[in-house]
Amino acid sequence: MADYYELLGITSTASEAQVREAYARLAREKHPDRYTDPAEKQRAQTFFQDLTTAFNTLRNPRSRQEYDESRYRPKPRTPEEIARDAFERAQPTLEGGALEEAVTLLRTAVHHAPGEAVYHAALGRALARVPSAAREAVVELEKAIQLAPRIAGVYADLALVLSRLGLRLRAQKALETATRLAPHDARIARVAAELGLGRP
Repeated sequence: MADYYELLGITSTASEAQVREAYARLAREKHPDRYTDPAEKQRAQTFFQDLTTAFNTLRNPRSRQEYDESRYRPKPRTPEEIARDAFERAQPTLEGGALEEAVTLLRTAVHHAPGEAVYHAALGRALARVPSAAREAVVELEKAIQLAPRIAGVYADLALVLSRLGLRLRAQKALETATRLAPHDARIARVAAELGLGRP
């Protein structure tokens, strides 16, 4: 995908009115309906989709600011860099309330670095917020445990999800392991109290 400013033929200092004007001009000139040849029409449709994405991004002050910041960030190249970038972007996205977007970013992190327990754990915690994704959350949390079996907090997260699924015995076992690994952890004590399972 080309740079959005280049695509619209404007500078990065263009006003919102200039963005709209450039989009309207190009939309008229390059609209797919102007072409009869199937290959040209297909190219025009692709261009028009890119043009619309560029316009929608640059006309909104918030998305334009995010885009401008991303233009100067070094682009991740290796799978590990792509995973780390997605993981780092997921946390503020999650805090901002964009759960679906955060889940997508965390899936990207897991896909590109499947051996990183912290990515699986984060994806599991995010999926746990989606009622219909509880079973998938369990799978991700269990994968994190398989990769890094000494992280007590992940067992506590797993206990919460298992309890919501009605799997009390498995939740109790996960909580017992969390307690064994971190006997003085206040969060684990809160999870035990919340679930009514008590400390073993």
